[in-house]
Amino acid sequence: MTYAQKIEAAKGQVEVLKQILQKEKMRIDDSRSFTMSRTLPSLLVQPRVRRTLKGHFGKVYAVHWSGNGHDLVSASQDGKLIIWNTHNMMKAHSIPLHSSWVMTCAFEQTRNEMVACGGLDNLCSIYKINQPQVMRANSELAGHDGYLSCCRFVDESKILTTSGDSMCILWDIERSENIVQFTDHTGDVMSVALDPHSPKVFVTGSCDSTAKLWDSRIPSHPTMTFTGHDSDINSVAFFPDGHAFGTGSDDSTCQFFDTRCLMCVNKFKSEKILCGITSVDFSRSGRILFGGYDDFNAYCWDVQCRNFPQHWTLSGHDNRVSCLGMCPTGEALCTGSWDTLLKIWS
Repeated sequence: MTYAQKIEAAKGQVEVLKQILQKEKMRIDDSRSFTMSRTLPSLLVQPRVRRTLKGHFGKVYAVHWSGNGHDLVSASQDGKLIIWNTHNMMKAHSIPLHSSWVMTCAFEQTRNEMVACGGLDNLCSIYKINQPQVMRANSELAGHDGYLSCCRFVDESKILTTSGDSMCILWDIERSENIVQFTDHTGDVMSVALDPHSPKVFVTGSCDSTAKLWDSRIPSHPTMTFTGHDSDINSVAFFPDGHAFGTGSDDSTCQFFDTRCLMCVNKFKSEKILCGITSVDFSRSGRILFGGYDDFNAYCWDVQCRNFPQHWTLSGHDNRVSCLGMCPTGEALCTGSWDTLLKIWS
């Protein structure tokens, strides 16, 4: 056999092996899909309501856990900001607000001694709660020309805010100073989430249907812009490893974007769900993406599954699920609703 004939024979063997490998891969994928469809519901236990927190008399618009996973803050259009002890269901503080049109709240994550809120007053009001009575804001950050849609503490001295004026602002809390503005969005910026491993990095979601990844050290432009949604992005949440994030939109889809490949790697949608998504967050492991929906339910999506719909529907509210958040310890999920109630699931 000549050298050329040997090469041709080897090429033929390679093609045969490729076909064998492809058939085996398809067989394994089919088998794995069948096994997953039978076993995943039994591997993952559906959360159920453990506690219902009653105290608000208006629509609940926002919730955020403390860093210790013990307390949470909620904001309602009854004009109250409530700090809850989730273990005994008691209210540690009930703070009256200047404006009842509140849209967001946040808990400082290191010492758990500050909360913030804002809304149609265009201000970010910050309260120090390490005192018996909390009645007045310790500082009010004024600089936005539109409503305050979201706020998150970067650390004990800085906070990020997003607004209907299409801007995101990083603030110095003690000085009440605007440190830097982030201005690349062309629509209302509705949500912000901090990278869990690098507080200088954050992602924003906007009514311009894009999500943008920012580095506060390079404020002039976003490091990445992600497209794929057909309507407003109402919520963003970082994946626990910091290399990806989830989004929830009025186009009835949640999407999962990987920052390493700059693209959507999974989309979560059901033909039976035609309403918008108000809020998203991940389980501590990242396996489940939770979404709060306008149809009064929260849905749980398996991030690594492409071929099946949501595993569970969390039903229990009598109105729009306007907000949700996963406890930092991973032990519980809190949902807030226009029915004035907060529910703790685990």
